Amino acid sequence: MKSESNGPVPGRCRTNEHALHRRLFLKGLAGGAAATAASFSGLFHNPAFAAETRKAGKHCILLWLCGAPSQFETWDPKPGRPSGGPFGSIPTRIPGVHFSSLMPQCAGIADKLNVVRNMKTAQPEHLLAITLLQRGNPERAGFTRPTLGSALSQAIGRLDSPIPNFVFIDPIPGGNEFEQFKAGNWAGWLGAEHAPVRVGGDYTQWLNDATESIPKDDRESRETLRRFLTSKFERDRSSGVARSQNAAFERMKGMAASAGLFDVNKLPPKDRERYGPGSFAQHALMARNLVENGAPFVMVANGMNWDNHVFQHEIHQMLVPELDRVLFHLVNDLEQRGLLDSTLVIAMGEFGRTPWMNPARGRDHYPNAWSLMMTGCGLKRGVVTGATDIDGVDVVGQARNEQNLFATIFTALGIDPHAEYDLPGLPTFHRVEDKAEPIRELLA
Repeated sequence: MKSESNGPVPGRCRTNEHALHRRLFLKGLAGGAAATAASFSGLFHNPAFAAETRKAGKHCILLWLCGAPSQFETWDPKPGRPSGGPFGSIPTRIPGVHFSSLMPQCAGIADKLNVVRNMKTAQPEHLLAITLLQRGNPERAGFTRPTLGSALSQAIGRLDSPIPNFVFIDPIPGGNEFEQFKAGNWAGWLGAEHAPVRVGGDYTQWLNDATESIPKDDRESRETLRRFLTSKFERDRSSGVARSQNAAFERMKGMAASAGLFDVNKLPPKDRERYGPGSFAQHALMARNLVENGAPFVMVANGMNWDNHVFQHEIHQMLVPELDRVLFHLVNDLEQRGLLDSTLVIAMGEFGRTPWMNPARGRDHYPNAWSLMMTGCGLKRGVVTGATDIDGVDVVGQARNEQNLFATIFTALGIDPHAEYDLPGLPTFHRVEDKAEPIRELLA
C-alpha cells in the first residue's frame, strides 16, 4: 500500500494514526489467529497485505434506524406533491439539493454528507429486510452469511485491542420486531470471535458485575487455568469451537478492562448536552467515544421507533430532529478530531416508507425507492446520487440495491468487495456476490 502524505486527503483514510504494530500482528498470528488473518483469497490471503489493512486504523459507525424512516421527511422531500407531507423542504449547502425542513442542521453540512436516493431492494417485511440489509446479499438456503459488523470485524479488526471489534449498542434490547433478528446468528461462518458484544439496557450491567462478583486474585487464577485448559484442548483437537470460545473470553476480558469507555456519564457534560438526552443520541455519542479509542465497528440501534404505520407526521416530527442533531454533531466531531477521513458513517434503515398515507395516517413499508446517508472514509463529500420520480413512487434511471451498498462500504474501507471466503468443503461465497459494483459516484 502506498503511504499517505503528511496532510489528510479529502475522502481518503488516514494512515498516520495507525495503532497496530507489525510485530504485534505477527505475534497474534503465532498465537493461532492465522486463519482469521488469511481467510480470503487473492491479495487479502497474503498475511502481510492483511496486516497493512489492519494498520490503516479504519472504523465504521452504523446508525441503524430500525423500523425504517421516511425518505420524504428526511433526504428526498417532495414538497407540494400528494406524497410530500406537511413539512416542506429547505435548501442545503449543495446547490439545487433540498432536504426535509425537519433537517436544518444536516442541510447546513450537506457538503460533508452523501445521500443515495435510488435504493431499491426486494424485501418489504422487517425480518427479511433487516436480514438482507445487514448481510448485504440474498439468503442462500442452509448457510448463514456474516452481518456487516462481523465481516468488518474480521477484515479491519485489530488483534491487540482490548475493545471488541464489533460493538452493538442496543438501547432497547427487547419488545420489538428487531428482537427476532437480534436473537439469530450475527457472525455466520466467521465464528463467535466475530459476533457482536452487546451493550445497552440490561446488557450493560455485566460490565460492573464482571469486576465485582469475584475477588481479583481469584479471577486471575481462574482465568489462567481456563486459558491453559482450553488452549490445550484447542491445539490437541484442532477445535474451531474451542478457538471461538477462547476468542470470546479474551474479548470479554478486554472489554471489562475498558468498561469506562462504555459509560457516557464520564464524557464531558457539554458533549452530552449537545447530542441530546435521548438514548439514541447518548449512544451515538458513546459510539464516537469508542471509535476515538480504537473500536473498528460500532452499530447503534434504536428499536422500532421509525415504524410509523400510525400518526406518521407527528412521530417523525419528534424523531427526525433528533437524527438531524445527532448526525450534525457526530460528523462535525469526527472531522474536528481528525477521524472523519478514517471513519465511515452510515445512517439507514431496512427500507423506506410509502408515498401514500394509510387510513391511520401512517406510511407503510416501501422497498421500491428509498434513501440513506453515508460519509467519511474513502468517500467524496457533498454528493447526492440517484433520483426518484415526481412523487417518489419509483427510481428514475439506475437503481441501487444491498449488494451495491456493501460493495461501496467495503471499497471505501479499502477491502476487496469481491474476495472469496475460504470455506473448505463448502460452496463458494464472496463478500459481495454477483460481482456487484460499488456506487462509484461516491468513491474518492
